[in-house]
Amino acid sequence: MSGNLFIVSAPSGAGKSSLVKALLARDPHIHLSISHTTRAPRPGEVNGREYHFVDRETFKAMQARGEFLESAEVYGNFYGTSRAGVEAQRAAGSDILLEIDWQGAERIRTLIPEAIGIFILPPSLAALKSRLEGRGQDSAEIIAGRLAAAQDDIAHAHASDYVLINDVFETALEDLLAVCRGQRQRQRSETHALVTALLAN
Repeated sequence: MSGNLFIVSAPSGAGKSSLVKALLARDPHIHLSISHTTRAPRPGEVNGREYHFVDRETFKAMQARGEFLESAEVYGNFYGTSRAGVEAQRAAGSDILLEIDWQGAERIRTLIPEAIGIFILPPSLAALKSRLEGRGQDSAEIIAGRLAAAQDDIAHAHASDYVLINDVFETALEDLLAVCRGQRQRQRSETHALVTALLAN
């Protein structure tokens, strides 16, 4: 039985990365897909753990060979999801999670229609602005740009199978866990029904 493919998307500041990290800690059946990127490793990052770090020439060659399910340029750096990596893990029965933007999610769901899309929303744009400001990392101009981009991201939330609101973190985490576990149980039920039907013939 192939593993599920979960795609989690959200606007910047919605808490997606924190929720995904907590989900992976709570559900050992789900594995994070490790993307390839051309950006330099940050302090503490390890090649093959956070990302597969490659140079632009290598990335472009992989892209030309069709080795990515999806790829994008973000703030001057390239990111891509390995087709072979995802397919191998799913074939082994592992549930895989991709943490990507809505554009990448749409591309992957075109290629893999059974992928499950999950979109994380902030409780409000005001709350999102407060979170972005609370990071203390960006200028007012950058925050304004992120908020504008967030509104565009949010407009595409309806394309996902599930939309979760990250207001209270623990509640949002329980909702995310419930979606993943429910999908796993649904897959088992469908497999059981198929086996039962085959044995009845």
